[in-house]
Amino acid sequence: MKRALITGVTGQDGRHLAEFLTTQGYQVFGLIRGQNNPKSAMVAAENPALELVDGDLRDLSSLIGIVEQVQPDEVYNLGAISFVQLSFKQAELTAEITGLGVLRMLEAVRIVGGTQNNPIRFYQASSSEMFGKVRETPQTEQTPFHPRSPYGVAKVFGHYTTLNYREAYGIHASSGILFNHEGPRRGLEFVTRKVTNSVARIKLGLQNNITLGDLDPKRDWGYAGDYVKAMWMMLQQDEPDDYVISTGETHSIRELLDVAFRLAGYDDWTRFVKQDPRFYRPSEVNLLIGDATKAREKLGWVPKVSFEELVAMMYENDLKEESERARHPH
Repeated sequence: MKRALITGVTGQDGRHLAEFLTTQGYQVFGLIRGQNNPKSAMVAAENPALELVDGDLRDLSSLIGIVEQVQPDEVYNLGAISFVQLSFKQAELTAEITGLGVLRMLEAVRIVGGTQNNPIRFYQASSSEMFGKVRETPQTEQTPFHPRSPYGVAKVFGHYTTLNYREAYGIHASSGILFNHEGPRRGLEFVTRKVTNSVARIKLGLQNNITLGDLDPKRDWGYAGDYVKAMWMMLQQDEPDDYVISTGETHSIRELLDVAFRLAGYDDWTRFVKQDPRFYRPSEVNLLIGDATKAREKLGWVPKVSFEELVAMMYENDLKEESERARHPH
């Protein structure tokens, strides 16, 4: 039975990946910081086969201890301060966890190493936010980086650190440059989920409007459940490499509003949407669209869920959750 260790297991991707690896017959371990983590009970209930282990991406000795204890075949480093807006307010913490956390995890893998016949394979969750102020459209594995947030900068550090450990120590370390990927498990602070949840609440008469920032940025949005499979596929390859994972389509926040409100039966959303300068970023990334040709050709990976299907999945889930919450407020 293969063993996998996932950092960031309580996040959207961690939950999807833990579920997927369990169905693949893995014994799955999830790293959490402190057993009193408010989300630990939720992930344990969601996936009873998942074993939670205690460690901290800010503490190398704890990571070495975990890797020695778990003896994983594969390590998936998804742990990060992942909300871009927050990274401007907590830049140092973002660098510490999203950046240096990668270095510490790779050090733990290098030091423990696994067996000669079965060295540990490592996956790093890189991000399309590394491209930032894009130099070319669409973005490929060769597109230069120009990050526009402390989060993006920290992800670039983690990406190049992964490449360095691959070249310097021969570690089977791959990075997935994932474009935006969403789903019902997305946090409410992310714009896609904020929109679908607010539209559901407006439909149910629980709120009157939604306040957003800039409506013009365009993103390449896919479904998180599709994207975690690509992570696993990378670690099954003979040679480690870096891959862009994306749908190759781009949609603006206005289009997101169009689809979500149409699902709720509204033709015109302008009377429900307010804009507030507080939600604008100090430096915005206006257009991200990925070219996943390499992943398609080398891994055989293709996204299954379309943009409209994704928004519908999220809206219907929010509608169900919010109506249940309204019926049983406590």
